Amino acid sequence: GENPLRGNIRISGAKNAALPIMASCLLLKGTSRIQGIPELTDVKTLCEILNNLGVKTERCRDRTLEITVQDDSNVTAPYELVRTMRASICVLGPLLGRRGAAKVSIPGGCSIGPRPIDLHIKGIKALGAEVEMRDGYVIATGKRLKGTTVSLGGVAGSSVLGTCNILMAAVLGEGRTVITNAACEPEVQDLANFLNKAGAKITGIGEKTMIIDGVDEWHGTEFTIIPDRIEAGTLMIAGAVTGGR
Repeated sequence: GENPLRGNIRISGAKNAALPIMASCLLLKGTSRIQGIPELTDVKTLCEILNNLGVKTERCRDRTLEITVQDDSNVTAPYELVRTMRASICVLGPLLGRRGAAKVSIPGGCSIGPRPIDLHIKGIKALGAEVEMRDGYVIATGKRLKGTTVSLGGVAGSSVLGTCNILMAAVLGEGRTVITNAACEPEVQDLANFLNKAGAKITGIGEKTMIIDGVDEWHGTEFTIIPDRIEAGTLMIAGAVTGGR
């Protein structure tokens, strides 16, 4: 007979897609409505960082987050907010791309640690930014970055957050940027699809070579992020282990 306990389970949105997409709203004018944002500590932390950077974040029903840039004068993401979350580095690219400067604490302070951000630095330097590391901060400056070819291949392979940062730094740049050895993960693809919906011109999504043609202006949009593949896989395994459905 029918199992009375059987039911549908709703998978949360992917955190690793939500965080870069939230950060990319620093680039946009107007309000973006992003559906599927999970209720996690990292999301709350990034909201606090964005608030500090002049961005209004408002939770709506049905896991929707509204994001609006109200003041674009601040370019500093301070240590006390960044220290708890490695993914905070994803504000580097959009701050530089929109505001022409970024001062972002290295997660963990002066120690770059086991997950280096050298590919992030290499990428934004290639786009024409001047970068220095001082007192545990990455300090980058560069008005209207210029398109170029950037290779994001490292000893540990391509970088997901590095690819996201270069994408976000390049979309408002001048000319064409080609990212080789780009990360192909679904979360990177989701960011690129969000940026395109807002008016960017990105091709090669999901491929090792991505092409970004710079645009002058774009605006907020509505978007639903992808579900979390790790959560989905965990629940699939739970169903298999229990012999359930």
